Amino acid sequence: MEHTIIELFLNSVKKYPQHPLLWEKTEKSYQATTYQAAFERVMQTAAGLMQLGFKAGDRAVLLAEGRNDWVITELGVLFAGGINVPVSVKLNEPDELRFRFAHSEASVIIVSGRQLNKVLPLVKDLPALKNIVVMDAHDLSRNDLITLEQLQVLGTAYLDENRNTFDARWQGVNEETPANICYTSGTTADPKGIVLSHRNYTANVAQSAAFYPIPNYYTSLLILPWDHSFAHTCGIYTLMAHGASMASIEMGRNLIETTRNISKNIKEIRPYFLLSVPALSDKFKRNIERGIAAKGKVAAWLFHQGMKIAYAYQSDGYRDGHYQGNAALAPLYKFFDRILFSKIRLEFGGRLGFFVGGGALLDIEYQRFFAALGIPVFQGYGLSEAAPVISANHPERQKMGTSGPVVPGLELKICDAHGNALPQGEKGEIVVRGENVMQGYWKNPSATADTLKDGWLYTGDMGFLDNEGFLMVLGRFKSLLISDDGEKFSPEGIEESLCGSCNAMHQVMLYNNQKPYTTALIVPNRSVLIRELKDRGLTLNTDEGQKAAITLFTTAINRYRAGGDLAGQFPGKWMPSTFILLGEAFTEENRFLNSTMKMVRYKIAENYTEQLSYMYTAEGKPPENAINLETLRTIARCNA
Repeated sequence: MEHTIIELFLNSVKKYPQHPLLWEKTEKSYQATTYQAAFERVMQTAAGLMQLGFKAGDRAVLLAEGRNDWVITELGVLFAGGINVPVSVKLNEPDELRFRFAHSEASVIIVSGRQLNKVLPLVKDLPALKNIVVMDAHDLSRNDLITLEQLQVLGTAYLDENRNTFDARWQGVNEETPANICYTSGTTADPKGIVLSHRNYTANVAQSAAFYPIPNYYTSLLILPWDHSFAHTCGIYTLMAHGASMASIEMGRNLIETTRNISKNIKEIRPYFLLSVPALSDKFKRNIERGIAAKGKVAAWLFHQGMKIAYAYQSDGYRDGHYQGNAALAPLYKFFDRILFSKIRLEFGGRLGFFVGGGALLDIEYQRFFAALGIPVFQGYGLSEAAPVISANHPERQKMGTSGPVVPGLELKICDAHGNALPQGEKGEIVVRGENVMQGYWKNPSATADTLKDGWLYTGDMGFLDNEGFLMVLGRFKSLLISDDGEKFSPEGIEESLCGSCNAMHQVMLYNNQKPYTTALIVPNRSVLIRELKDRGLTLNTDEGQKAAITLFTTAINRYRAGGDLAGQFPGKWMPSTFILLGEAFTEENRFLNSTMKMVRYKIAENYTEQLSYMYTAEGKPPENAINLETLRTIARCNA
């Protein structure tokens, strides 16, 4: 059993010295860095930090895009006995960055050249900061800057003269030594620094591997942010522990160009599995449907027929090592798989066996869609405070619509508001205990005491265990809809289902804060909306077209009410009685999505206070209200 990340890495270097660990595209093709080559650079980096005066227990901020040097420098910090503080590159607000830098009291900031301009204006406010290590070549006229290459040169010299001191430093790291301080991503107003030890990580890697055996020939393209615990544990360290390899996305000139490289990079790397969140699943699904539609009506008809057969074949998707669906349809399914689904899988490199889903709830319709294509999404559940995996579906045991069985070595109970354990099947707070549970929140004893009680982590999430031991996660207590009679309900499932069943809805946020009815903020998918109206001979420039657009959204919601084809999926009182159409999407740039693509609900509610209040007035309750008509007219003008 490996107790530290250092042991985990060294064991793999010993077993797989010439296996590729890292793949990075620097020019025209991906180039590999072996475990042995990475080990040498890690040693140089750690020794270089020690040469700069970095002490055991010191903190180093890591602010960089996913790349080889992200892994090299984190391991370097850990070998130097330090605590790494990974920070999302998607944070742009100076106050948010300043808080993390200052609160962690980092003595070193390791930063990519692209992110350096975010750091330099804050230096004057960071008394603990001594050095800034820049990953890329840079003008070093400032005496507090040093390039990573120069740091490694210093480290080489330090190793020649101080090898015993160096070895004593990394050998002094134990399972209780903090490895990371990971700051919460902002769905609440107060970021907290989650302290995760070396053993927290190695325990969760072992727990995850029990569900997902990773052969040493596996490769994955790590699309999700590397600073987030999902990609960190389930990507970087799970792959590393098994001698497998990881690839980074090819960097573009900006975020949009980098995102566009994902499809191309998937074909180049040909991953065996991918980590995904609902926003990515949605993007992949839409790209597949768009590609099919572009091939013409015959291809679209074939795809539609094939999906009908696939859905019927897989039934409810329950697996216990094999499909429990309609075996009589297997020949037809194999036919469509050969002529159609296998071609779609080639767009993912041809080796992709599955996605591991996390980060938020994933609607069951998305799970059915990807399972039909032969690349199932195995939905899991976790949070950073648990390093992060708590439960997961996996190839040997899956039940769609759930978050899977609890990982081995972790205790889980469902508690009422007083902390009393509830019987199986009853809803309450998810509470867990195990070696993967955090040590606490950095310099925040009150928040630690509220969350950790007698070794149990109170997650703040509502859920229950069904009669087969599958965890059903119902959402965050802080996100719950609360009606005027005090009844509570989680909105995430409804929001995901609405977007999944109506292509004209890009994003939806439900709202009810002790009100007589539920409302919704809807971000339309403009291109889909305009196309659907065009198919009816209408445009948004006319009153008739605007009314038809509103009717389209109303009809999509009414499908879930009594008499609709989707009735019964959710209680009727929680379906929105009215809605406001928004002209601006929820994005990371406007801070309405956090770095894991979750809606930051309190910020959205604060920003749209007037619109939310308006829907509870006589004028605003009808969907054909003045705000919606003006939004549709604006969309028409923008697309003229």
